[in-house]
Amino acid sequence: MRTTLRTLRTLRRSAALAGLLAAATAGAVPFAYVPNEKSATVSIIDTATDKVVAEIHVGERPRGIAASPDGKLLYVTDAKRASLHVVDLATRAVVGAVAVGESPEGVSVSADGRWAAVASEDGNAVVLVDTRARAVAATIPVDGKNPEHAVFSPDGRWIYVGAEDGTSVDVIDVAARKPVASIAVGKRPRAIAFTADGKRAWIACEVAGTVFVVDVAKREVVASIKHGVFATGLAIQPDGKRVIVSDGRSGALYAIDAATHQVVGEVEVGMRPWNLAFTPDGKKVYVANGRSNSVSVVDAATLTKLLDIPVGELPWGVVIR
Repeated sequence: MRTTLRTLRTLRRSAALAGLLAAATAGAVPFAYVPNEKSATVSIIDTATDKVVAEIHVGERPRGIAASPDGKLLYVTDAKRASLHVVDLATRAVVGAVAVGESPEGVSVSADGRWAAVASEDGNAVVLVDTRARAVAATIPVDGKNPEHAVFSPDGRWIYVGAEDGTSVDVIDVAARKPVASIAVGKRPRAIAFTADGKRAWIACEVAGTVFVVDVAKREVVASIKHGVFATGLAIQPDGKRVIVSDGRSGALYAIDAATHQVVGEVEVGMRPWNLAFTPDGKKVYVANGRSNSVSVVDAATLTKLLDIPVGELPWGVVIR
């Protein structure tokens, strides 16, 4: 009986501890991770204090960055080594690498964490990486030249691919491992983001200076928003109400009301703002300023710049976990 009681007490204590740990994890303030191409580092920013708390040396020219859904790993492309590096966020160390072809750029991870999609710029292809085996599962050629971003739809069925030298977005069927459609948008489609329900895709076309909204089921453009000079990056607010777009030429961000497709505000940030991300609560936006070697933090509600955080040389983007 005493042994049984002791066992029960131990189990209760373990359960209580597990609950506390889960609560702490759920309430933890996220970090922003910024790849710096010329410094060959990833800067880690504590979003509570907005200070850089660490630097991770990653390869020789880190560019694209994505996090696993469980927040345990980072995936970082390396243009110089033609690799996808795997970074353990607990130890903040590189724990693996996968050869993915010349000059890889953007990377995204499927919602189940099973696959990583890498845009291979010089290979004019998307490289599908098995994250469990840490090996290439398929190399899928696309029509767009110099692909920069390859982004999974929320359900993992599709990969949308934007290319620097193109005027359309290629649609890859993940199960079939091949392109199945091409959606005409504007010149030089770069950043791509899906709404949480997967019904719409928002695409920033740099040279066109226009953001296009695509109906995913119909594979048709349903709206276009022309503003600023160069539309280089974008992110959708977690609640889906706003889309923030970076203008690489003017050094500004502008906000679009997702329901009305109207521009509702603008704020100056740094030189050559590139890729960006929201905090999970949707209150702040972090944008990498490639020519200012900084990350600007913007209040998403008021569209006010809060501060600039110095990072490494030529920051490419931001992922927040």
